Amino acid sequence: MAAGAIASAPAVAKAAAADTAGLKPLTTDAKAITVEERRARLAKLQALMQARKIGAMLIEPGSSLEYFTGVRWHRSERTTAAVIPARGEVVIVTPAFEEPSVRETLQVGGEVRPWDEHESPFARIYGALRDRGAGAGPLAVEATTRFFIVDGVREAAGGNLPIVSGDTLVRECRLIKSPAELALMQTANDITIAALRHVHQRVETGMRGPDIAALMNAATQAMGGSPEFALVLLNEASAYPHGSVQPQSVREGSVILMDCGCTVHGYQSDISRSWVHGQATARQRKVWNTVKRGQEIALETARLGIPVGTIDDAVRGFYVKEGWGPGYHLPGLSHRTGHGIGLDGHESPYLVHGDATPLQAGMCFSDEPGLYTPGEFGIRLEDCWHMTETGPKLFTGLAASLDQPI
Repeated sequence: MAAGAIASAPAVAKAAAADTAGLKPLTTDAKAITVEERRARLAKLQALMQARKIGAMLIEPGSSLEYFTGVRWHRSERTTAAVIPARGEVVIVTPAFEEPSVRETLQVGGEVRPWDEHESPFARIYGALRDRGAGAGPLAVEATTRFFIVDGVREAAGGNLPIVSGDTLVRECRLIKSPAELALMQTANDITIAALRHVHQRVETGMRGPDIAALMNAATQAMGGSPEFALVLLNEASAYPHGSVQPQSVREGSVILMDCGCTVHGYQSDISRSWVHGQATARQRKVWNTVKRGQEIALETARLGIPVGTIDDAVRGFYVKEGWGPGYHLPGLSHRTGHGIGLDGHESPYLVHGDATPLQAGMCFSDEPGLYTPGEFGIRLEDCWHMTETGPKLFTGLAASLDQPI
């Protein structure tokens, strides 16, 4: 694109797609989670419920429903939910006209109980609890389940159904990633870093954030990933971790911050890279190098058994010595050093001050200790890693330098 040129959105998308002709899918060997693994997950959840004398778990559509049953569905005012009893098969309650679609991704067997538009889904849910022998025990509710569903089930039970949080149960199942999960996350990260490398070579003066994002999404799709997000922050907007409404375009000396991710069979990547278009200033180099060192300190601090929040403390301590902060104050690192990742882009535990979760092999995190100066610019470098018995292992190598950011 010529310097300063402004292309229409359809033209940009068409050009982005045309530019991916040489890219090959990286998902040829990616294997979805097996039925056997999902059934093992259910067995673990049911054993936990039995040990804690919980009657059943109620789960709405979302990552946890997919995790345990394979069902990929959306939320609306029409209730779809799974009842996972402490003993016995799963029951999925869903609108009757959605039943065939819901059945398509149900991998673990069980029963689907439809409800018609004039009927109560909550009565169906309570009926499933009762029929599975779970109506008298507490009902654990997955953390993101909406209130009107919980309240409706309680009312259907005559107000006598004890409700408890199911967050701990789900967390204990999802916290440690299996080899199959790690393999899917590796593929997703491979795609994202390759797409970033492709885009980095094609950014030109005059481009806007949406132009660059279109290139990223097209490259991701060409390599077999499902684009999840492609955040492009330019110039002063890079100082705001999730951007600004003010339009920005690439110019000489622009800071370009890209935060991108995709999914492969539901499992996510999350990678950020920052660089300067043209000649970088001494200050831009200094900040970039400081963030790179912050990433390294996070990995050097990661040891089995430590509270994960101490990783954030170590990075923040270094930044304070460098004149940033203190704490979460700006200019500085205003967000946590990292977050758990898997089926959700953000999941527990978190690399944040005070999180006492012991670091265990199989946990997965981002490593993104950005530095931000409002009104000026920000730098964020982000790579994901998982803990092993011998230390942290990156899915993608850290950026080498400001001049070789990918």
